[in-house]
This record gives sequence, C-alpha cells and structure tokens, in this order.
Amino acid sequence: MTVLIDTTELPVAERVDAVYTAMVEAVAPCYVIHEAPAHTLHTRVEEWQLGGARVLRTSSSGFRLLRTPKQSRKSMSPMIALSVQTRAAGRHVQYAAEQLVPPGGLMIADLSAPYDFSWSGAGGAATLQVPIDQLGVPVDVIRRAMTRLPASPVYNLVIEHVRRITAEAALLSDDAGALELGSASIELARALLVSAGRSGASGRPVLAEILLTRVREYVRARLTDPDLSPESVAAAHNISVRYLYKICAQAGFSLEQWIIGERLRGARDELADPAAATRTVAVIARRWGFSDPTHFGRRFRAAYGVTPSAWRSRAGDER
Repeated sequence: MTVLIDTTELPVAERVDAVYTAMVEAVAPCYVIHEAPAHTLHTRVEEWQLGGARVLRTSSSGFRLLRTPKQSRKSMSPMIALSVQTRAAGRHVQYAAEQLVPPGGLMIADLSAPYDFSWSGAGGAATLQVPIDQLGVPVDVIRRAMTRLPASPVYNLVIEHVRRITAEAALLSDDAGALELGSASIELARALLVSAGRSGASGRPVLAEILLTRVREYVRARLTDPDLSPESVAAAHNISVRYLYKICAQAGFSLEQWIIGERLRGARDELADPAAATRTVAVIARRWGFSDPTHFGRRFRAAYGVTPSAWRSRAGDER
C-alpha cells in the first residue's frame, strides 16, 4: 500500500499543495478547488496495485477536480476510472453529460479527457483504474457507457466488486493471485462497458462481446504456450477461425498483434524480475513465444524504445 496523502500528518500551511500533488498523481493533471478553508480540510488517499489495475481509496472534505482541455493535452497514458461513491453524492461532468452519483452509485471517468468532478461535505470513493489499452474497447463505446451504466446487467456486480477489492486491497495486493485478480477486474470492467455502451441495432450482440472477453482471458492465461495460435484459440471456443477474426475486427484490434503485445509485456516484466536474472534474453524470449532472438529484439525496441538488454540493465540500476 502507498498512502499518497494524509493531511492529518501535515501542517495546515502545507495541506493545499500536498493535496494538489497527490490528486495529480492519483488522477491526472487538474485544478483542485477546496470547499473548506485549509485548517479544516482533510484528505486521505491510499493506493494498491493489482496487476495491470490500480485500486484507490479516498476520503476527503468537499472539493472539486477540474481538468481543462489544455491540461488534457499533456501526455499521459489513457486511463478510465470506475468509481463507487462510498460517502456523499458525486457530481461528474464529462463529454457534455452531467451525472449526480449517489452514495453506493457507480460512475466512469475518462481520466485523459477534460472533466469536472466534485462532492460537498465529507465524502469518499472506492476506485478501480484501468489503462484503456488493456480494455480493447473503442472510446465511443466508453463515452456511451458513461450515462447508461445502470442499464447493464453487470452494474451491481461491478459495484460490489469495486467495493470489495478496495475494502480488502491490503490483503489482496499481497496475495499470490493479485495479478490474476487484476486481469479479472479489467475483464469485468470491459464487460460493463460493452453491455452499457453498445447501441442495440448498430452494436454487436452481447453474446459476441462475452465470447471475446472469454477469448482474451484464455489467451492471457496461455501466453507462454508455444502452440498458442488463432487456430487453437478458435478450437478451444468451438468457433471457426473466420468468426474469431470477425469479432476481433469488430472490436477494433488484430488478434495476432495483440498477442505479440501481451507477450512483449510479459517478457519485459520478466527481464526486470530479479528472480530471472540468471536467464538469458534468448531464453526469456523463447519462453514468451519468440523463437528468433533477433526478431524479439526488434519487436521489443519498437515497443519500448530500448533493447531487451538495456531494459534489463536499467531495471537493475533502479533496484
């Protein structure tokens, strides 16, 4: 666990600046406007990492977070936040839509875009943050989903999931299954977005969306399998390769390129792992499905801007 801010431990004169710094780190570059004067404001933000997902628990006196179009042009990885109000009602304005989220309600925010979020009085939120590139969901689907969440059949399930993993984050983040829990949380977020954000006539059937979620889970669990291929994936789900390609194309991504990207991510993490220090780059490359070390090196450099050896050396220097 990381405590990003706890104003009870700070002098009054330092609280406003400290909260601003913590909010920028927890959310995105934005203006932080406090409802209460400095001597009465209080804020505590805690964070945990669950694989590719991030969990935040926030309690604070009334405040407003305002992210302007100019701030949204600053470089940051596209990220969405699924946030459950645990105390007070939250007001969220984004993409010309305004929502009032009651205690116990769920909202979605695109953290890389302009927004206006606030609550009055003592409030709190439990939040799951997910990189958009791990969702494989078009931005237009995310935008439509924002105002349609209660219509999704998994809406209440997601609320309970976010509340539980946030409440038990200290225990869950240290568990051996934290990585898998993070992946499951991302897939659940995706299911919510798909079911809430697809328009009936113009969208794909929900069954196809569910199938694609299962495909992604299946592939992620077998990234080190040398026999992983579109043919094996299709056979495991009793569908044709042609239909597999069709649902992937409708989701806007290439199955082969996505698999390569996920394998590169796995190899990158293993290269930085002290437990893998005795394994050569070639061995790690083969373990993640790259039989040609030269090809792996080119792919890795194209994805991350450094060679595998340089990445491993840099990770060692930072430890």
